[in-house]
Amino acid sequence: MLILLFFPLLAGCIFSLGIGLWVIYEHFFTTDVPAAIGHTMKLRILHCIFLLGINCGKICEKLGICSMPKFIRLFLQRIPIKKDPKVMVKNLCFGTVPVRLYQPKATSASLRKGIIFFHGGGMIIGSLDDYNSLCCYLSRDTDAVVLSVSYRLAPEHKVTSGTNDCMAASIHFLRTLETYGVDPFHVILCGDSCGGTLVAGVCQNLITQPDLPKIRAQVLIYPYLQAFNFQLPSYQQNKNVLFLTRSFAMNCIFRYLDVNPSWKTALLNGAHLPPEMRKKSEERLNVHNIPKRFKEKGYQHMSPGPFNELAYHENKQILWTVNSPLIADDNIIAQLPETLIVSCEFDILRDDALLYKKRLEDQGVPVSWHHIEDGFHGVLLTFDKKYFCFPCSLKILDIIVHFIKNL
Repeated sequence: MLILLFFPLLAGCIFSLGIGLWVIYEHFFTTDVPAAIGHTMKLRILHCIFLLGINCGKICEKLGICSMPKFIRLFLQRIPIKKDPKVMVKNLCFGTVPVRLYQPKATSASLRKGIIFFHGGGMIIGSLDDYNSLCCYLSRDTDAVVLSVSYRLAPEHKVTSGTNDCMAASIHFLRTLETYGVDPFHVILCGDSCGGTLVAGVCQNLITQPDLPKIRAQVLIYPYLQAFNFQLPSYQQNKNVLFLTRSFAMNCIFRYLDVNPSWKTALLNGAHLPPEMRKKSEERLNVHNIPKRFKEKGYQHMSPGPFNELAYHENKQILWTVNSPLIADDNIIAQLPETLIVSCEFDILRDDALLYKKRLEDQGVPVSWHHIEDGFHGVLLTFDKKYFCFPCSLKILDIIVHFIKNL
């Protein structure tokens, strides 16, 4: 009997050791940990936990148990939700879209500002629970009503599903603001990472609907904004920086935008861009619009490879404006509301934010830009993680709260 128990136990130990060794190898030999971020030990521990989850998810995927993103989501569901005694929280459904409403418990003599929040997670992970503490904080410290939207994720749902959900929830909220005590002249869209993508896309769509209240402002926190050029300085300089490496970012893009991974090289080389789109890309994603100091180290200009017509036809959905809002026409950009953009130095998406800032400013849109010199992608979610909290996450939160309160 003991022998029968010994072999499964031994196999489990070997399996665990193998995963542990692979995580250590991946972290120390394939990932960059910039010294300028500081807090190196807790940064390494946090990243190893992240890699452990990713690799266990990949194994489950190979074994046909569940997809890697679903494994991560199940793991995150085990983390208890923190309640805020000063905020009232309600779970609702706007049609088929689950949402969570946050309202300060303190009474208000006037209508409150409204914040529509779209969470990050690369369109494959992230949930209302994962962002519960952040939304409570925003509601409490800005004295605003916050609506957090739970949109559909990949790989179960493909391209535009998430955008459609966010658009539907936003329209419903905008049409029922009185129900929630929200001032129709002070509604803000806010999101981080791919949530910033959704903010930009939804905001561009909402300005075409004059029957709805106008959005007062948009807040984009290290957003992903384009799939035209994967050779921008930040994509080269930070391609191996922990959490959002270029490889992991491409994995997220492939899953949500339904792209076959075999096209990775073509996309990285820009071979998917037809001649007319290359001209648009050169105008709107011109590297000369990125300040010189961001191009001084680790960047080499690369021209797009020869046009591959099949690569374009198989993957043209990644070039749609809803998925690459940075490329929108000038007449759309010019109508956008006041904008807050937060970028992080150690983030492959840094230059998406810088280029969008330039496009907005060129069209006369007021922009507040804050660059976090010791920031990295995803850092905002560490603000309430005690030992794993990074000071710059609190700095970003202060920037957001100050911007919203002064609108």
